[in-house]
Amino acid sequence: MTGRLYGVGLGPGDPELITLKAARLIADADVIAYHAGVGKQSNARRIAASLIPDGVVEEELRYPVTTGETAHAGGYAGAMAEFYEASAARLAVHLEAGRTVVVLAEGDPLFYGSYMYMHDRLSDRFETEVVPGVTSFAAATATTASPLVRQTDVLTILPGTLDEPELARRLADTDGAIIMKLGRTFPKVVSALRQAGRLDGALYVERASMPEERWLPVADVDPASVPYFSLIVVPGDTQRSLSLSKGREVSTRSSGPAELLVIGLGPGPDRWITPEVSEALAEVDHVIGYAPYVNRVPQREGLTRHASGNTVEVDRARLALDLALKGERVAVVSGGDAGIFGMAAAVFEAADDEAYAEVPIRVLPGLSAVQVVAARAGAPIGGDFAVMSLSDRLKPWALIEKRLRAVAEADLVLAIYNPASRSRTTQVADTQRILLEHRAPDTVVIVGRDVGRDEESLTVTTLAGLEPASIDMKCLLIVGASGTMATGAGQVWTPRFTD
Repeated sequence: MTGRLYGVGLGPGDPELITLKAARLIADADVIAYHAGVGKQSNARRIAASLIPDGVVEEELRYPVTTGETAHAGGYAGAMAEFYEASAARLAVHLEAGRTVVVLAEGDPLFYGSYMYMHDRLSDRFETEVVPGVTSFAAATATTASPLVRQTDVLTILPGTLDEPELARRLADTDGAIIMKLGRTFPKVVSALRQAGRLDGALYVERASMPEERWLPVADVDPASVPYFSLIVVPGDTQRSLSLSKGREVSTRSSGPAELLVIGLGPGPDRWITPEVSEALAEVDHVIGYAPYVNRVPQREGLTRHASGNTVEVDRARLALDLALKGERVAVVSGGDAGIFGMAAAVFEAADDEAYAEVPIRVLPGLSAVQVVAARAGAPIGGDFAVMSLSDRLKPWALIEKRLRAVAEADLVLAIYNPASRSRTTQVADTQRILLEHRAPDTVVIVGRDVGRDEESLTVTTLAGLEPASIDMKCLLIVGASGTMATGAGQVWTPRFTD
């Protein structure tokens, strides 16, 4: 009979915060295992020292490296993976012999803890139980007596190892936050807090619940003094205070309406954002749009982000117009070009209300998805072409069918946006059927997926060979005209003029 594996949380450092269950399991264990840093004593063992029985087998799992350079051929990740494999093998020997193994974990075993890597490797082979522990951030908020989140507030837990722009964005978009993994990341984290407007009110806590515990405002911390056993608490109340102060700005900024910008961010990487757009985004006070597009705008100090879902275009346009009417500098953002199935039309639709008559609107162009997919393929839109969306959210499918037939009969190259979604699963097949009534089966078709992103793919096929089930919202299709040709190298082009 094999033994049983326990991942036991010890809490943040104070032995009195160890749970009764954890204490009982430690006292009854055959084997006590714990991790230790390079050249350091195990903090987990120190916390549980008074509970470890005499004569118990101890397994110290000492890391080969913490961070930084390593001679391992696989780098840091390779060295750590090898270490975890070897550690799991050591524990497996005891478990196969029928012994009870307790792995000590600081805080909670499944919260940024090394126990997880033992669990991943052993839980499918041996009976396993995880005993929760008080987390370090729970101890930190108790230390500062700072209410972290209230009612419907959102709490976000962030590693300080995130890239600075991403860290700033997430801090700006949440109510309460905990930032872990400080140490050498501290200067970057402070910069991100400042960009997000969250530095005031952010609290630094070091060695929470331990005898050396201390806390103070983040702005007062010497970066050179920050150990790994530290974190930052950003109470949700600071977000409400920030919103109130920005609300006061809105009412006093200007005596008249400000110009409202509608901006295209391009379809993918930052290098496709135009200099004009970058300059405009550096000056506005508010960015409004569908969440994935708002997330592409770098967070900075003084910028408020308003992200929303994908089906409330006119509502977000009205929000932008209301802010601009009060003198706020606002940008409404879209992917690709804002004027091609983007927010520009929604803004003008909302602005048709007399209440917004004095708000000037300017549209800044962006690189469109059809241009990018066409460029990747060659020159398929070198001649006349049409652009359509298959989404029937704003127009009936019968009208889409009518227009598809008209484009097919006119022998135009056709670029198709929004070809399919989770709720629209038959429209690509219907489009294929309609086009085949007027086009040859070997008509060239281009499928661009996630073009400009890491997952980019480009497929050249034929109208008959197109597989509708493989198409989703990440795709843009270009269906060639009768004169569209593919070269021997697989590139596609359409003559500038055909009969």
